[in-house]
Amino acid sequence: MRKPRDIDAELQALSDKAKLLKARKVQQLGELVIATQADRLDADILAGVLLTAVQNKDASQQEA
Repeated sequence: MRKPRDIDAELQALSDKAKLLKARKVQQLGELVIATQADRLDADILAGVLLTAVQNKDASQQEA
């Protein structure tokens, strides 16, 4: 006979893993900001630069 699945425990494990992945992503983004010294920029300037990079379709322009 098959053992019944504990759906609640599986959902909790998935939720915990999702929280861990989100925390890791935030940490990596913070490390990137520090490594590029973007933490020294004003928040408005940084937001403008990032928005411009996202809206730009040219890959070489985005890299710059």
